[in-house]
Amino acid sequence: MEEGLNTNRGFTEAYYNNMGIGKTDPAMYSPLALAYLGDGVYELMIRAKVMSQGNMQVNKMHKRSAGLVKAGTQAALIRAIEDLLTAEEHAVYKRGRNAKSVTTAKNASVIDYRTATGLEALAGWLFLKERYDRLVYLVSQGLIRLGELPGGEDGRDGEDKPGG
Repeated sequence: MEEGLNTNRGFTEAYYNNMGIGKTDPAMYSPLALAYLGDGVYELMIRAKVMSQGNMQVNKMHKRSAGLVKAGTQAALIRAIEDLLTAEEHAVYKRGRNAKSVTTAKNASVIDYRTATGLEALAGWLFLKERYDRLVYLVSQGLIRLGELPGGEDGRDGEDKPGG
């Protein structure tokens, strides 16, 4: 086995150990800092989803991913799953949505841009809390409800309850 490679360890443990950093308390960060991280986490999830649909030209993958990571789609996704959020998750989302950003929306309304920032803040927060199952559940439910993934009639397809 290669040095530093242990297939029994999770990504987070390997990341913290090999990058020389400690676990991070999400409460230490502003909503916009959480959104900064969440933007990357969400985009990685979407890129992996697009790649799982089979080998295709990179340009096609980029166009498909771009359609799912744009502010309008992110805003629609969080609106579609808002009823699934716990009170704590909803508070994080609202803090991100209401944060005053110096950047402006290029191809989205201000409302959609801020709503998308709320989704990104929630994604960053769940990532730092190491609630990966919950993060994947919420994003997948949003994609199901937007018609981007197959799913059950209630959007759960046998998944855990909303608070789980």
